[in-house]
Amino acid sequence: MSQDLHVIVGLGATAMSCARYLTQQQIPIAVADTRANPPNLAHFQQIYPNIETVLGRLDNGLLDKAVKLIVSPGISIQEPAIARQISRGTSVVGDIELFAEVVKAPVIAITGTNAKSTVTTLVGEMAKMAGLRTQVGGNLGVPALDLLTTPDPDVYVLELSSFQLETTYSLAPKVATILNVTPDHMDRYGTLQDYRLAKHRVYSHCQVAVCNRDDPATEVDDQQIERKLHFTLKRPGPDEFGLLNKNGEFYLAFEDQLLMPVRELPVLGRHYQANALAALAIGYGFGLPMEPMIETLIEFKGLEHRCQLVCERKNVSWYNDSKGTNVGATLAAIDGLGPEITGKLILIAGGVGKNADFAPLVPAIAKYARTVILIGEAAPILADVLNDRVDICFANSMDEAVSIADNVAEPGDSVLLSPACASFDMFNNFEHRGKVFTEVVQGLK
Repeated sequence: MSQDLHVIVGLGATAMSCARYLTQQQIPIAVADTRANPPNLAHFQQIYPNIETVLGRLDNGLLDKAVKLIVSPGISIQEPAIARQISRGTSVVGDIELFAEVVKAPVIAITGTNAKSTVTTLVGEMAKMAGLRTQVGGNLGVPALDLLTTPDPDVYVLELSSFQLETTYSLAPKVATILNVTPDHMDRYGTLQDYRLAKHRVYSHCQVAVCNRDDPATEVDDQQIERKLHFTLKRPGPDEFGLLNKNGEFYLAFEDQLLMPVRELPVLGRHYQANALAALAIGYGFGLPMEPMIETLIEFKGLEHRCQLVCERKNVSWYNDSKGTNVGATLAAIDGLGPEITGKLILIAGGVGKNADFAPLVPAIAKYARTVILIGEAAPILADVLNDRVDICFANSMDEAVSIADNVAEPGDSVLLSPACASFDMFNNFEHRGKVFTEVVQGLK
């Protein structure tokens, strides 16, 4: 049996989907995890009591028996035990490669540092509105292998992370995009170029590439690609979606064709306008008709925890952008909301910094923020970077941060939770952080 053993490395949600898929294919598996008690362990052992599970270390003896390692996105393929298997010629893949080997329906593949989830959801809704049987997932929601259904859908819309793309070789999307590239996961990548190259794997074997004209790091130069489209927050050129000004009002546009007024988008901010334009470009590249795409943009209210309006009280708006887990995301939120409001921003930021460079936040904060309230491990680092360019307060809890924000906000201001950091020092995940913020804000007297 060991001659075709597949070893799954890691035991998160993605690994569970790999275990389900491989056992359904009657492929022998074993599992290794560096944690002594990974979160899905009890559930896994209940379903698969006879499958070998090695915990607390990556055991070379077990890995040596594998013909294929299926590495979870959270585990670096630079791990010495995994790097050793690569040098031995063992096949090292991830769940998306297993998906790519068998998928029959066309795929839309979406990556980028920020806005992946919003754009993936938008494109999925556009495809459904156009009458296509649509499966949405990957790094968002349902793992890709769990999407494989009979009969096949008309389209798979996948959000993909750089970690997933590192172990993907044969995915051939009909449309692929990198929405943006800003520094993130610098605790895992040696350089920003390493991170960018991981993202660029999404363009391999694609038919249509959608690039962000405003971000040169997304640009692809591959002669094999059949067609290239762009989106931009500037005036669009040929094969571009962008913004056109007519009689003092801005419109989403394709080339010189007006599509809809920006004011009809239900989510505020230039960052969301970029998301809408990206979704239009992706849908157009796939062949979706314009009318259902526009209808989707008018109806879509945005994702939870992504610049989500929690409430308005005393002429102050409160926004939950807990999904802003890196500098680029928070910068997009500040630059998106800042010009749209009459007052100033009160920013709540901080958490686990992931070795990030916070300096790019300084000009936008200096321009748009009245006060920054800092929480979590990165609070002193952020305070040092901001260096008195703005009023700074420290808070030991979300309750305290919200209370301070409530006291300093003036009519016309907006309070924005956009931490630019991961959440694990104080919360289970970004959803938990956003939920606590929302509950505290809604409980204000």
